[in-house]
Amino acid sequence: MGSFESLVERKGALMASQDWIDKDFYAILGVSKDANEADIKKAYRKQARKYHPDTNQGDADAERKFKDISEANSVLSDKEEREQYDAIRAMGGGARFSAGGAGGAPGGQAGFDDVFSNLFGGGGGPRGRGGQPDFSDLFGGGAGFGGGFGQSAPPRKGADRTASTTISFAGSIKGTTIGLREQSGEVIDVRVPAGIKDGQSVRVRGRGQPGGAGNGDLLVKVKVTEHPFFKREENNIRVHLPVTFDEAVLGAKIHVPTLDGEQVAVKVPAGSNSGRTLRLKGRGVKTSKSTGDMLIVLDVVIPQNLNDKAKAAIEDFAAATAGEDPRVGLEAKARL
Repeated sequence: MGSFESLVERKGALMASQDWIDKDFYAILGVSKDANEADIKKAYRKQARKYHPDTNQGDADAERKFKDISEANSVLSDKEEREQYDAIRAMGGGARFSAGGAGGAPGGQAGFDDVFSNLFGGGGGPRGRGGQPDFSDLFGGGAGFGGGFGQSAPPRKGADRTASTTISFAGSIKGTTIGLREQSGEVIDVRVPAGIKDGQSVRVRGRGQPGGAGNGDLLVKVKVTEHPFFKREENNIRVHLPVTFDEAVLGAKIHVPTLDGEQVAVKVPAGSNSGRTLRLKGRGVKTSKSTGDMLIVLDVVIPQNLNDKAKAAIEDFAAATAGEDPRVGLEAKARL
């Protein structure tokens, strides 16, 4: 450790900002000097919500106030730093630290030595080794002017918390609001945006762990239940649409249900096979950024029980199309 004069010079530089002398952290948070931890925590949260940068973007005054209340909370919520702050405020009063020679600071302001001599009595207070002032009783143990005097760790944002929930397919398409119950009984409303995918998370700002620079966030992972008809593929919706044999052969105009409950007419081209996919533009999932399509897969349904008239018609059809062979060239394709 260096000489007392070098220590005074070093600490005088750290305290040149006069933060702990000039700033009334109790007034900044709006609490009394005998406020307990719960009062300080409650006051900080209230002020932090009011001046948080996320809700005051571009407001320099709000940003400055947020930094001040974060600093105040960091000091007053720490027992040791609060004791140091109270002691420094008590001994400094309205005086300002200055370089201060033996005759005091210029302009009549009390110098660094004057402040401490007033604290311990005109004789300069108790002395340690080498006749230097002994501040161990004031700051605890033999630390004296060790590193960190008048300084506090920069405030940090609280840690995030995680949770999970399950919503219906309809809720994922249209958006919904769910309530998550805390162990304390408090219910947190979580707004799930329209178009959310299975496995995505919703961020609820400020509902995580508390911290000196504001609360962390709550991240809610969403599981979406499957739907028996609609299948999601990114922002597209795929459906399988049954069509009859004659609709597939001759072509037809049929209706298909969509996400919004509307029945939309679709033209099935003549000669369509099973697996043919038709596209309905803009009938998929709608998000804040884009809208998908609906993909309609045709499934040709073959009747299982034919009456004599239907059977005769199929036989006539087979005779009329005897020259059609869908397996022409298959043998060549199948060669290894």
